[in-house]
Amino acid sequence: MTDDLIAPGPGQACQVLAADDIFVSLGVNQGDGLAGPDEVCPGDIYTIDPAHRPMRLVVRPGPEGGQVVAEGSAVGRPGDAVTAEARYDLMGDEGDRVALLLMALPGGERLVLPLSPMAVGAEYTLVQVEETPEPAALSDMLCVSFLRGTMITLASGAQCAIEALRPGDRVLTRDHGPQPLRWVGKATLKAVGPFAPVVITAGTLGNAGDLIVSQHHRMFLYQRERRAGAATSELLVQARHLVDGERIFIREGGFADWFSLVFDRHEIIYAEGVPAESLMVSETTVHRLPAEFSEEVRARFPGLSQNQHFGTEAGRAFLEEMGGAILSRNPRRPR
Repeated sequence: MTDDLIAPGPGQACQVLAADDIFVSLGVNQGDGLAGPDEVCPGDIYTIDPAHRPMRLVVRPGPEGGQVVAEGSAVGRPGDAVTAEARYDLMGDEGDRVALLLMALPGGERLVLPLSPMAVGAEYTLVQVEETPEPAALSDMLCVSFLRGTMITLASGAQCAIEALRPGDRVLTRDHGPQPLRWVGKATLKAVGPFAPVVITAGTLGNAGDLIVSQHHRMFLYQRERRAGAATSELLVQARHLVDGERIFIREGGFADWFSLVFDRHEIIYAEGVPAESLMVSETTVHRLPAEFSEEVRARFPGLSQNQHFGTEAGRAFLEEMGGAILSRNPRRPR
C-alpha cells in the first residue's frame, strides 16, 4: 500500500445500524424507530439505543446502476439491492448537526447510515427530511477533499500544491500551529452528481485563488458576534450549503483528482489562504472508506479517537437567515 489513496475497489464497507436502534425518545412517534419519510415527524427527538449493535454493510455497484450488497457483508444477501429512501438532518442539544441516510433492503429491512458522528445518550431533533436522495457510493458520502492544484499553507508560510505534499511535511494549523501531516489520500472520481466539485471563486471568502472542494467539505467561518441559533461564533459550513450559483457554484463534468489530508487531530488548515477542515479520523468516518484503505488508516491511527473541531455546524437554513453577511470579512491567512 502506498501513501496515496487509489480509486475505490468494487466492494466498499460502511457501518450501519438497524432502523430501530435510532428511536424517538420524545415526540409524536415516541418509542418508534426511524421510519420512512412519510411516517416521521419533524420536531421528534431521537436517540441511539445504548444496546445498539453496529453492523458491517459491504456494497458494490449494481449491474443496472445503484448499489447492491457485496460478498462479505454482515447484513443482507449478496446481490440484494440497497435503496436509499431518505436523508434526515437532525440537530443536537448543543447545535451540532448530524445527517442520517435511511436505506432499505428487499423484504422491507431498513438500515441507517450515520453520515455524521452521533453520541450515545445525546438527543437529536429531526429538522429536515429529504426524500429519495441522489444516489451515491456510500463510502464517499462524506468525502472531505481538495481538488488537485489547491495551495496549502506550510508551517514556514510557503504555499505548496496539495498533490506535492507528503507525510511528515509540516502544515500550518489554526489552533495548534505547525503540525506534521500523517497521511495523504487520493481518489479520482467522475465529477457528476454528489461528486461534482464546489468552486468558491477567488475573493469570495478572502481566498487568493479559486478554492475547489468536495460538496461535504466544511469551511471554517468566523462571526465577530455570535448570532441566535449558533452555539459559538465559529462555524463549520459544508461547501454545498454555500452555493449561490454565482460566486460559489457546482461544476459538473469530466473527472476530478481529489486529495484528503489527515493529522493527529481534526485540524483547521489553510487552503488558498482560507481556513478549512482536514479529514476527521474516527470509527464513523473510517467505516465509510473502502475496506483496503480503512485497514491502513486503522494501522496508522490506532484508537481512531479524533474529535470534531470545536465549532457550530451551520446548515443551509441558518445561512439563508444570515443572508450574504456570513460570507463577508471572513479572515484568511496572509500569503
